[in-house]
Amino acid sequence: MVKKVAAAVLLLAMMTVAIVQAMEKEEKPDNLPGLKVGVKAPDFELKNLAGETVKLSDFEGKKVILNFWATWCPPCKEEMPDMETFYKQAGDEVVILAVNIDPQYNVNKFVTDMGVTFPILLDEDDEVNSMYQVLSIPTTYFIDKDGVIRHKYISAMTEEIMQQYVDDM
Repeated sequence: MVKKVAAAVLLLAMMTVAIVQAMEKEEKPDNLPGLKVGVKAPDFELKNLAGETVKLSDFEGKKVILNFWATWCPPCKEEMPDMETFYKQAGDEVVILAVNIDPQYNVNKFVTDMGVTFPILLDEDDEVNSMYQVLSIPTTYFIDKDGVIRHKYISAMTEEIMQQYVDDM
């Protein structure tokens, strides 16, 4: 009985050490879920809110912020005003493509209420979401002029984070 208790205490102590060490490590982009930084961004084709087809490859030669979001997601709502401000200031150098993963809801109303003017794409069949291996939203990929993923950010972004990652590309 004493051996079992000692083994359980030792196991618990080792698990505690492992958890603490994991929490203390600074998470690097390569450890985040989804496509890895440094790979070519997979091309895709989706419809925008006006029903027009948009392809990622149409923007090769430009920096692209590819954001995955949903209407019911509080952090997504939180980052939208900063994304809009960044979009208006970035000019033609940077493209924001915001891929909505829940088009069954009223995306038009959400976009109007939030005052969003950057392109919103509808992933109706969940293909692009799956292709980019998005596990949590918001997830954002920063794609350079050559179509390579240079940064990945999981959580609500600020205007400062967007500027930092775009400047770094």
